[in-house]
Amino acid sequence: MSWPPLPAGAIDPAWVEALSWLFIGYFAGLNAVYLTLDLVALRMIGRESAENQLAALPGYSAGLEPGISIVVPAYNEAATIAAAVRSMLQLDYPDVEIIVVNDGSKDDTLGVLKREFDLQLFPEAYRISVPVQPVRGLYRTPRHHQLRVIDKANGGRSDAVNAGINAAQRGLVCLVDADSLLLHDSLRRLVRPFMQDPRVVACGGTVRISNSCRIVRGYLEEVDVPRNWLARIQVVEYLRGFLYGRLGWTRLNALPLISGAFGLFRRAAVVEAGGLSIGTIGEDMELVLRLHRIHRDKGRDYRIVFVPDAVCWTEAPESMQVLRSQRTRWQRGLMESLWANRRLFGGGAIGLLAMPFMLIFEGLGPVVELLGYIVMGLLFASGNIAWPAFAAFLLMALGMGMMLSASALLLEEIAFRTYPSPRQLRQLMAAIVVENLGYRQINCWWRIVGLWQWATRRKQTWGTMTRVGSGVGPKKRT
Repeated sequence: MSWPPLPAGAIDPAWVEALSWLFIGYFAGLNAVYLTLDLVALRMIGRESAENQLAALPGYSAGLEPGISIVVPAYNEAATIAAAVRSMLQLDYPDVEIIVVNDGSKDDTLGVLKREFDLQLFPEAYRISVPVQPVRGLYRTPRHHQLRVIDKANGGRSDAVNAGINAAQRGLVCLVDADSLLLHDSLRRLVRPFMQDPRVVACGGTVRISNSCRIVRGYLEEVDVPRNWLARIQVVEYLRGFLYGRLGWTRLNALPLISGAFGLFRRAAVVEAGGLSIGTIGEDMELVLRLHRIHRDKGRDYRIVFVPDAVCWTEAPESMQVLRSQRTRWQRGLMESLWANRRLFGGGAIGLLAMPFMLIFEGLGPVVELLGYIVMGLLFASGNIAWPAFAAFLLMALGMGMMLSASALLLEEIAFRTYPSPRQLRQLMAAIVVENLGYRQINCWWRIVGLWQWATRRKQTWGTMTRVGSGVGPKKRT
């Protein structure tokens, strides 16, 4: 059933043509940038394959790795914190300390840590390099000399991370979420850029979705595609966002974001920058942009990079409510970070390429995208544009989106083969279709809500992420 055409002259044909070109051009530009990043990423992975094989050899760089302090902020993480800590204790790295920061949890997070690891109060000097909420106690355990736990008053994730940075005794600080699971060689891979190039001040790794994977006492025993469709679609999103998005920006030294779930920083650089921002929702991106700004303003030669084969696994939301809260928060955090570091615009690759791209296509893009779906659909339904023009719009908006997601999956299979079975590949290909025919449009609306919250300065908290406790023991197979 088609809508009746509007009366003749109701819409100026010039306006119809202009709107059609605007929306088609927007999606063409977006896909052109992503395709370019995809090609750059493919070339980079090809160049690094030999180096990655060398790094995997036993004894490679053994004993030369710099010390790392892992900082794990924890708030109401009783379901996953023990497994997360156990996974970190089995890391294959010669000089590492693990600092868990209990940020005034209301559940039994601290109690779980005490029971699982035999924690005892330890009198220890606490340096305050970055201001934080009061620290109530520091704990150690005779069973694991590298584990330390800080109990402090609630101050939010940024404040908890800053408290861990204050206590860190190593030159590099790795920021990891409490629900993250690191592979045994994750740190060895993530630290490589620091060993190869003294200009590196920050490095991010790949984050993958652990839902429906088999995890036993902090060990990843079997990888699988999530059974939940929302989580399955997020696998595709993460592949696309990490593999070619961040690899491409790294080649230009314009990487705008390192995930708070798995990032490695020079402690001195973070302290110089004042630690993570307390008043920002997207504190991880804001810190990375601030590091760009500070080093550029001081005329330093620096690098901020991404390592695709350093992997961290984390739970993804499986409910619409939690996912909506996460995506509105990410969008608001994006705009807060861009605004706080607006002086970056116009200088270097980060200011000439990455910042404008993030503002136009990621920040304001959801408005243009949703308007495109609505306006072009109405114009076609009312007979004001012909089928070829509408088909060109659908090709740019949806067809190219599917192609880019499929290319990310192909890139993953070429480089890493995380999901090698035909069943898993079929499931992910189906998720690519569902992502572009429904999920993407809903997500677009959520991002607009986040944009509105930023524009109106509405107060927003981190919200609650419902954990299923995937790291506690084996999941039932269905």
